[in-house]
Amino acid sequence: MGHNQNQRSLIYAFVSRGTVILAEYTEFSGNFNTIAFQCLQKLPASNNKFTYNCDGHTFNYLVDNGFTYCVVADESIGRQVPVAFLERVKDDFVAKYGGGKAATAAANSLNKEFGSKLKEHMQYCVEHPEEISKLAKVKAQVSEVKGVMMENIEKVLDRGEKIELLVDKTENLHHQAQDFRNSGTKIRRKMWLQNMKIKLIVLAILIALILIIVLSVCRGFHCGK
Repeated sequence: MGHNQNQRSLIYAFVSRGTVILAEYTEFSGNFNTIAFQCLQKLPASNNKFTYNCDGHTFNYLVDNGFTYCVVADESIGRQVPVAFLERVKDDFVAKYGGGKAATAAANSLNKEFGSKLKEHMQYCVEHPEEISKLAKVKAQVSEVKGVMMENIEKVLDRGEKIELLVDKTENLHHQAQDFRNSGTKIRRKMWLQNMKIKLIVLAILIALILIIVLSVCRGFHCGK
């Protein structure tokens, strides 16, 4: 590859729609663009990040909604700078062309408009590695916090389901107890009425017996004469 090894930087970048390269930029000569295109043809269509290593270089790809953002970098520059470059290029490209002519643009037709943007992003990322490193750490921390928050929310929701189930069970038990109390009251009332009936019958029998006895005695002693 005709890359000056002392220029430890980003070497070549392009934006494509599928396998149609819309804009590209490089300051170096070499066959890296051919290799980058060969890798592009083998990429899965799903949204993701991919990296290939070849001859001391990394070929970094970001696939997003049918568009692919690529940068070839010297391996010594690491992963953070190329990834940050791809994110910046993607955001800029989507802001400029999202829902616009990029969907139907011909090969290399955006070179004049967006080639200079690729150059700007390359220069910025190579000249501000510390800032990019700090930003990457912040993003990682934010992702970690989001992950913890989501985990906690899921735990709370799961606990909420358990509480809900417990409440439902408690309510069912309450209803069952209420039904039991109601049926108990009905049974007690029924038994009370039956007892009252028995008592009234016994009382009536007693009164009848008393009357019979009184009448019998009165006849014997001729009461009222």
